[in-house]
Amino acid sequence: MTTPDTVATARSKPKLRPGDRIFSGSALTAGTLILAILAGVAGFLMIESVPALTTDPDDIHILDGEPFWSYVAPLIFGTLWSATLALIMAVPVAVGIALFISHYAPRRLAQTLGYIVDLLAAVPSVVFGLWGGNVLAPAVQPAYTWLTENMGWFPLFAPPASGTGRTILTASIVLAVMILPIITALSREVFLQTPVLHEEAALALGATRWEMIRTAVLPFGRSGIISASMLGLGRALGETMAVAMVLSASGGITFAVLTSSNPGTIAANIALRFAEAFGTNITLLIATGLILFAITLVVNMLARWMIGRRKEFSGAN
Repeated sequence: MTTPDTVATARSKPKLRPGDRIFSGSALTAGTLILAILAGVAGFLMIESVPALTTDPDDIHILDGEPFWSYVAPLIFGTLWSATLALIMAVPVAVGIALFISHYAPRRLAQTLGYIVDLLAAVPSVVFGLWGGNVLAPAVQPAYTWLTENMGWFPLFAPPASGTGRTILTASIVLAVMILPIITALSREVFLQTPVLHEEAALALGATRWEMIRTAVLPFGRSGIISASMLGLGRALGETMAVAMVLSASGGITFAVLTSSNPGTIAANIALRFAEAFGTNITLLIATGLILFAITLVVNMLARWMIGRRKEFSGAN
């Protein structure tokens, strides 16, 4: 005998078709696999990093007798400093390009620019490294000399200027160019999803196109801009070959961006030293990789928190 409760249960749980079961199972498997791989990578880095943290620094050739954190601190600073400079340069330009493509450019021009942006995102990093080291660095060196001579009182432009142009600022410019297509493409897609009713309502109230963008488009796309920026920051933090080919690292911590004394980055340091490392030197480099892994994880968690604060805003509201 059927009761109202059994009827309600049957209605709330419709029978799944085979395609639904396959899709649900494959999605669950993929999500679980990602978590398993992430946990495996984290476990491998932790286990392999223990010898570097417990061994006497005198027995590790790369350390040259200095403490572990004294060796890693400049690399952490250089990684964060170069990525931050790249983000500061890339985000305003990327948002401007995305707004031009989505709200200002004619349809044909917007489609062409969209294809070009997507194509730039697929360029290998070694190409950017070759361009930065052989073209950009010599071209900007005279500008660096002028800045140190005329604005050397500002700490970022403290003299002396590098004679080669291979500075942390040049590496940051290359990183900015590399992450520019990613931020632009994602921001463009977010701006195109702005509810048309919001835009038309702003225009109907007498707003100019820029006022409509400022009051309707940008608030709607703020979480998307943050997501795109954090994705670009993640690539800048982990970029290896482009930085290794452009930056002339000498160690130390300094905010000056035009001198020949430049801090290195974790990823570039691993790439340059891993081939000739042996024994505990390898575990030391793996330990620095664990730190980079932790930095990337913290950045992503911070991005999720910032996006969560904007979750209550929805185009349907």
